[in-house]
Amino acid sequence: MRGLFPPFDPSRRRTDRRLRFRHLPVRMILPNLVTLLALCSGLTAIRMAIESRYDWAIAAIVLAALLDGLDGRVARLLKSTSKFGAELDSLTDFVNFGVAPAVVLYTWTLDELRSLGWIVVLIFAIAAALRLARFNVALDDTLRPSWQGNFFIGVPSPAGAIVVLLPIHLWLVGLFEPDRTVAIVVAVYTVAIGLLMVSRVPTFSGKRLAVRIRRDLVMPLFVLVVLVAGFLVSYPFEVLSVGSIAYLASLPLGWRAWHAHVQTDLLALPAETAGAAAPAPAADAPEKPAT
Repeated sequence: MRGLFPPFDPSRRRTDRRLRFRHLPVRMILPNLVTLLALCSGLTAIRMAIESRYDWAIAAIVLAALLDGLDGRVARLLKSTSKFGAELDSLTDFVNFGVAPAVVLYTWTLDELRSLGWIVVLIFAIAAALRLARFNVALDDTLRPSWQGNFFIGVPSPAGAIVVLLPIHLWLVGLFEPDRTVAIVVAVYTVAIGLLMVSRVPTFSGKRLAVRIRRDLVMPLFVLVVLVAGFLVSYPFEVLSVGSIAYLASLPLGWRAWHAHVQTDLLALPAETAGAAAPAPAADAPEKPAT
């Protein structure tokens, strides 16, 4: 009981004080700074939407997605992962990829539907929150086949945030003008993307794509990256539109690839266990290491 009630142990208090106020290396803070920059970008997207500057709102969400992919890699590189960083990252993702895209869509055209449009906004935001919550509580199943690391279960939240803004991309290209009919179509599309985020549909992750590159492909890769960057700067919404449509088109391919792996695993099982149930999708493949 000593130390719980006065008189306290003075030597213990001095030790606790030193541990509490010890210095932290910069490498422990840097990934969290990147996460906070992403949060600032997502909040800026909401401001741009309120001001009807939708091109800048989309740019801010895309920047938040890039920073979201960067902070985990910085944490891995600096060996500075932490539980605090993981929680901060989840809260940031909810704002950037759940709240911000929904507010952008509402101020753009969903407000034409009044309460129905707001319900659509709530559905999308809740879907993003549920996906992040599922990711946080998912246990890392070390017995899973290694190939499952190439897939997400459901559309990841950054991809969902960019894809759900496809109608605004097409509008900024000049393909149509928003009206009440467009608002109804956008509402249905937004709910569909929200459901895909919380679904069990396997999607390509690309985490292990081209970890090592052949030497003869390095220079063409540099040229390709510069070409894509040039098109993105010169024709941003055309590139985002094509990219969003291509991503949606890849969803059936991801489903087929997943089940092809499942069938291969079943064929490799012994005869007496071949009739067992096929491996179900994992609770969630980590979108990135905790930061």
